[in-house]
Amino acid sequence: MAIIDTYRSNIARKRQDISKLSADRARETKKIPDLKKKIISANDAIKRTKSQSIVKSKFNEIARAEKALAEIDKKVASIDTKLAVKEREIASEEKKLSHEVDRTEKKKLSEEKRRLEETKRLMKSINETIDNHSKLHLETKRTLTELQNVPEKITVLFMASNPIGTGSLRLDEEARSINEMIRKAEHRDSVQFETRWAARPLDILQAINELNPDIIHFSGHGSPTDELVLQDADGSAKLISKEAIVQTMMTSSDRIRLVFFNTCFSFGQAEAVVQHVESAIGMNDSIGDEAARVFSAQFYSAIGFGLTLEKAFNQAKSALMLEGIKEENIPEIYLKEGLSANEIVLVKPAFANTESL
Repeated sequence: MAIIDTYRSNIARKRQDISKLSADRARETKKIPDLKKKIISANDAIKRTKSQSIVKSKFNEIARAEKALAEIDKKVASIDTKLAVKEREIASEEKKLSHEVDRTEKKKLSEEKRRLEETKRLMKSINETIDNHSKLHLETKRTLTELQNVPEKITVLFMASNPIGTGSLRLDEEARSINEMIRKAEHRDSVQFETRWAARPLDILQAINELNPDIIHFSGHGSPTDELVLQDADGSAKLISKEAIVQTMMTSSDRIRLVFFNTCFSFGQAEAVVQHVESAIGMNDSIGDEAARVFSAQFYSAIGFGLTLEKAFNQAKSALMLEGIKEENIPEIYLKEGLSANEIVLVKPAFANTESL
């Protein structure tokens, strides 16, 4: 198992532990109201009776209830300690994962650079062959065309945030699914997938300046009031207004062609942002974790096969229907005025000039 998969497996396992601990805590705290009612009822009974035997019995009931409450407090405190430990462990694993992902991507970039250098050398050799061996003219021309038909490369910036106190989302699973589907695509080498985890507001500008992406993908939570939920320095939720997002897109790279809001209630953000980018995808309601993962993974798979934006979007909706996830009408696509989704291709082969020699 690759070390990245090991980190992701560790994170998933620890999240399961947190889920179980949270369930145990809820189960314990659920007992508290009944015990308090017993104490109140017993006290009321003591006030109403003059029977010493009843008074003694009720005091015993109160003592047992108070003992039970003390035991519950002790268990809850123990569970809270364990939860805090697990959260710290997850933060540590996520930091390791992020570091390993960055290292792997740097290695891929280095390999891509070597591949391009080799292609350049080969192109030079082919041109020399054309000049010196006219009898190989047709075969050389065919080889040249094939080499120059390498698809253009695009960068997808995946920004994820799941702040403390918000519902737990499997954002790592979404990123893994997207990356896996891209790797299976025909033009997989033409799509560079970059991730940024535990995203804070200023991380958006930093990542855009670093990567100059073609696609920005936000994954996490959204609010019904057109806000994107990122996090602040201590991991708490930080709400980003629609206006701030639009301003960010307006002042960022002219290379951005698509902003994908894979967050709940994000249709308003998507509709507004196409003032400054070609296209955007948003959700007109809340969307489930599984639906978000399936939709985005299939969308990027279609993009990696060189399909149009319209076909990629419709295929992603079809994937939800094939999986029996009845949320296919939640994603919506928005376009800058005058553009058609059927004419936008994000991964497009760059054909060489094949004029006769």
